Amino acid sequence: MDADYKSRTRKKNEDRALQRLGEQLVALPSGQLETMELPEELLTAIEFARKIRKHGARRRQIQYIGTLMRHIDPQPIQTALDRIRSGNLRK
Repeated sequence: MDADYKSRTRKKNEDRALQRLGEQLVALPSGQLETMELPEELLTAIEFARKIRKHGARRRQIQYIGTLMRHIDPQPIQTALDRIRSGNLRK
C-alpha cells in the first residue's frame, strides 16, 4: 500500500474534525480570533458564517470553513483554542 494512502473513512473523519474546529472558531469573539493570525480568507468565511441564520446555509458554510482549513496546519489553531478554554490567553 502507498504510504500516503488514506481510506475514505479516515478522510471523512478528518474533514469532520476540521468542521468541528471551524464551529469552535465561529463561536469565538472577534477579538480572540484576531490574535490567532488566521488567513484572511478563513477569517472572512468565519465572519460570514456568524451572519447566517438558516440551518442548511450555516452547515454548508461550516463545511466550506473545513475545506479551507485543509490547506493550513490545524494544530496551532487547536493549541490556541485550548489556551483560550483554559484561561491562558497569552501565546
